[in-house]
Amino acid sequence: MIGLLRLNGIFDVCQGALVNSPDDKPSAKEAGFSAEKPADIDLEWGVKIPMRDGVCLDATICRPHAQKGRLPVVFTLTPYIADSYFDRAQYFARNGYVFALVDVRGRGNSGGVFEPFVNEGRDGHDVVEWFSMQAWCNGSVSMWGGSYGGFDQWSTLKEFPPHLKSIVPAAAAHLGVDFPGYHGILTPYDMQWLTFTSGVTGNASLFGNMDFWISKYTELYTKKLPFRELDSLVGNTKSIFQKWLAHPAADEYWSGTAPDAEDYAKIDIPILTITGHYDGDQPGAMTYYKRHMQFGSETAKSKHYLVIGPWDHAGTRTPKKEFGGMTFGDASLVDLNKLHKEWYDWTLKNGKKPEFLKDRVSYYVAGEEKWKYASNLGATSKGERTFYLASEGGGESARSVFRSGALTDAPLGDCEPDTYVYDPLNTSSASFYQKEIQNSITDQTLAMGINGNGLVYHSERFDEDVEFTGEAKLVTWIQADVPDLDFLIEIYEIRANGTSISLTSDMMRARYRESQASPKLLTPGETYRYEFKGFTFFSRRVSRGSRLRLVITCPNSIYIQKNYCSGGDVSAECGNDARTANVALYHDRERASYLELPLGS
Repeated sequence: MIGLLRLNGIFDVCQGALVNSPDDKPSAKEAGFSAEKPADIDLEWGVKIPMRDGVCLDATICRPHAQKGRLPVVFTLTPYIADSYFDRAQYFARNGYVFALVDVRGRGNSGGVFEPFVNEGRDGHDVVEWFSMQAWCNGSVSMWGGSYGGFDQWSTLKEFPPHLKSIVPAAAAHLGVDFPGYHGILTPYDMQWLTFTSGVTGNASLFGNMDFWISKYTELYTKKLPFRELDSLVGNTKSIFQKWLAHPAADEYWSGTAPDAEDYAKIDIPILTITGHYDGDQPGAMTYYKRHMQFGSETAKSKHYLVIGPWDHAGTRTPKKEFGGMTFGDASLVDLNKLHKEWYDWTLKNGKKPEFLKDRVSYYVAGEEKWKYASNLGATSKGERTFYLASEGGGESARSVFRSGALTDAPLGDCEPDTYVYDPLNTSSASFYQKEIQNSITDQTLAMGINGNGLVYHSERFDEDVEFTGEAKLVTWIQADVPDLDFLIEIYEIRANGTSISLTSDMMRARYRESQASPKLLTPGETYRYEFKGFTFFSRRVSRGSRLRLVITCPNSIYIQKNYCSGGDVSAECGNDARTANVALYHDRERASYLELPLGS
C-alpha cells in the first residue's frame, strides 16, 4: 500500500516496502518457532465462510492444539493470500487465540470478484459474525493487520458488527488521503500494486521484479506518454486502474469507504493505532485517529491508543533497528507481536493493560532514542518555532545547496522573490532517480541535484539540542505562469559532519490548494497563499551544531505522476501539452513566507 511520497517514500516504493507483502513476515524466531519445539497448534484449511450474497470467503484457521473451551478469535482479511501470514497465525494460536487467515473476495481461494477496497467492510462484518457463532469461539472477535489489512479493520468497524470487540490497525491506508495518491498526485506504483493483486493467485515475483517496473516507469517518463496509458504499457488492462483515474478528486468514491462523522460518534470499542515516522501510510493512519478524536465520544476516545515509532511501512509490524541508512536505539525494537497479544489479553480476556502503553499516545524521539508519552496528540508539543524564508538577492538566489536562502528568526523585510523554472519536458533526471533508489534516505543527492528546479533554505546552526515533535506547517506566497503544477516539500536535519536526515515532507497539486475535493486552477501570473499542512508527524532531537534544510521543488521523477502544467486532466496530459512553469516565491513585508516546526514538550 502506498501513501505519502517523500524522498524516503520514493525509496520505499522501489523496495516494495509499502506493501503488506511476504517480505513483511516475521522470522521464525519472532513467530515463536524452534526446531525443538512442537507446533502445538491445530490447523483447519479451506474453511468456507458464507457472505450475505451467497459468496464464500476462504479461511485457514489455526487453534491451540487440542483446544479446550471457547476462545476469542483474531483474524486478518487480506488480498495478499492467506499463506503469507501463517507465521503470525502460528504465534497467536500458540498464545491462546484462534487466529484465522481470510482471503478477501476474489483473491486466493475465496469466491467472487476482487475489486480493491469495495467489499471489505460488508464482508468483514459477515466474517466477524460467522466466527462469533462457531463452537470454538467465545463470542469475542478482533482483527490484525496493516496497510490494506489496516484499512480492512476500519472498513469493517464502519459496519458495526456486534461481536467485533477491538481493532488494531497498523499503517492503515485511507482512500483519498494517502492512496492511490497524496493530495491528488498519483504514482506509477499504483499500477504495480494492481498487478500484484490481479487475478486470484499471488504475483509476488512479477511485483518484485524492479528491472521490469523501472523500465516501464522510465518508458512512460522519457516518451512523455499520458499517465492513463500505463496499464497498456505494462500489459495489464484488466485492473481497476482506469476507474481510479476517473476520480482524481477526493470524492464520495474514495471517502465513502471510511467512517463518517456519525460513524465515529458511534464507535465505542478499544482501538490501538500503530504507525511510524517513515510509514508511507502514516497520513491515513493519522486521519482515522484524528477524526475519531474530533467526532468520538469522550468514553470512546479514552479507549483509543496511538503508537508512533521510528519505523517505515513494514516496520509497523516488524520493526528493524536499521533501515534506509539510519540506525536507531535498542528501544526502537518493540516486540509488536507481544504488544498485540497483551492488547488482546486486555481487551478480550480482561487481562492487564500492556505495560508499554503508559499513556494514550506513545511516540519515539529519534536522536534521543527513547519513548515518550502524552495524553493526547496535541500534548506531544509545547508550541512552535517559526523560521522565516529569506534571501538577500532574490531572483537566482536560493536555487541550490551552495547558494541557498535562509531560515531566519524574524522577517528580513522587503526583498525580491526567489524564482525557479520547472520544465516538465526535461527528462534528464530519469537516470538520476533510478540511481537515487540505491541511496539511503539520509542521502543529500536529491537536494544536491535540484539544478535550478527548486529552492533551498538553511537555518543557522543550533547552539543547543532541540526536540521537534509533531507536524510542521509551511506558509508561502507563490506565483506561477501556468494553471497548475505540483510541489514537493522536504525538511532535513543537516548534521555537523555534513550528513543529512530526512525529517518530514509534504506534497500538493496546486489545484487542490484549498480542498482536495474541489479543484481550482490557478490564474497564471496571480500570487496565491499556500498552506502546506500535510506534513507527516515526526519526533527528533536535532543535535547542537546541526541546521535545518528546507527544499521546495516540483517533482519530476519516473516514480511520480508527471504534471505537464496544462491545467487539464493530468492523467491525460502528454509531452505535447507541456508548459514550462516560471515560479516565484515571495517573502517580503506584506507576504511573509515561513516554516513552523513543533517544539517537543
